[in-house]
Amino acid sequence: MNHHKHFSIIGPGVMAEAIISGLINKQVIPAGNITAAGPRQDRLDQLSASYQILTDPDNAAAVKSADVVILCIKPQKLNEVMEDLQKNIPADALVISIVAGATLQSLMDGLSHPAVVRAMPNTPAQVGEGMTVWTQSEQTSEEQHSLATQILDALGREIFVEEESYIDMATAVSGTGPAYVFLFLEAMIDAGVHLGLPRRIAEEMVMQTIKGSIEYYNQNDSHPARLRNQVTSPGGTSATALYYLEKMGFRTAISRAIWAAFTRSQELGKGRKHQDPEDSEK
Repeated sequence: MNHHKHFSIIGPGVMAEAIISGLINKQVIPAGNITAAGPRQDRLDQLSASYQILTDPDNAAAVKSADVVILCIKPQKLNEVMEDLQKNIPADALVISIVAGATLQSLMDGLSHPAVVRAMPNTPAQVGEGMTVWTQSEQTSEEQHSLATQILDALGREIFVEEESYIDMATAVSGTGPAYVFLFLEAMIDAGVHLGLPRRIAEEMVMQTIKGSIEYYNQNDSHPARLRNQVTSPGGTSATALYYLEKMGFRTAISRAIWAAFTRSQELGKGRKHQDPEDSEK
């Protein structure tokens, strides 16, 4: 446990709470060494009561003695927050950003700070089962790299990548991924209800089916297509259902959705407004 270090978390939202919970539960740092900062005092009070952390409504004051600064703000607020933090972050501190689209260079320039990590976690981090893909600036030291690994591993699993371009891709696949999964769950449950199942039973059936399928995949070395073929008998129910999924463009819809999320992540990084990917094809 890093008893001698202090972490400041800017932007006390849902992901910030997931990080706070993970850091404390995995004993990365004592609760009393964490400060959450943001404008909403009611939210700060809530986090303080739940996790016994410190709070500060002043972002600049919160980072002045920090060893690690974690940015958990919305992309639209980034420039404003960086202006507040500039010249207040200690020279030897590590900055970790989970701001979608914000590049290492934009963070380094906006904060006038060299040691920066850019990370993309996802919401399952709230239960310690997140997937975080991250990279770092060249000026980040080996000790800071090790510390970043500790921090991000507390959220679930982490993958370090050398190429920053992979972060926008990770945003589209794993960062946004839970939304695709939840929509798929919702569609399966609603279909069960449409067939005549009580919603409670449909939910339990779908949840266990998804959970069991993932566990079965984890315990096999087979490609997903091979596992799918194992349950697809010629002329059977699975074959019929899969035929309709393919006919309705299921794979294409997933692929295009992920590409759209990737494009949007790049737009956020460049400060651009959203453009419908369909428009570029017309």
